Amino acid sequence: MGPLDLLDHLLNFVAPALFVAVLMALAARALMPRAPQASGLWKQIVFNFLAGLAALLGGLMVFGRDGKMATYAALVIICATSQWLLLRGWRK
Repeated sequence: MGPLDLLDHLLNFVAPALFVAVLMALAARALMPRAPQASGLWKQIVFNFLAGLAALLGGLMVFGRDGKMATYAALVIICATSQWLLLRGWRK
């Protein structure tokens, strides 16, 4: 496997985490416009992305391969929990 193939595989591995992270942060702003948004959009995206990446790596370690639906379900649940904690933490 050449370096470009490796880069392609790595980018395809992290793409779902990035997509869900951006979607969660933008959805929180659209669905809860009156909620205090003390943390910036980029901070929310980064935290959600790191949480999602941890979920994908955990799924890879547990199942031995990526692309399992259980891993993607965990990705969504963990990113949603991360977003909720970010918004909840700034209200206090």
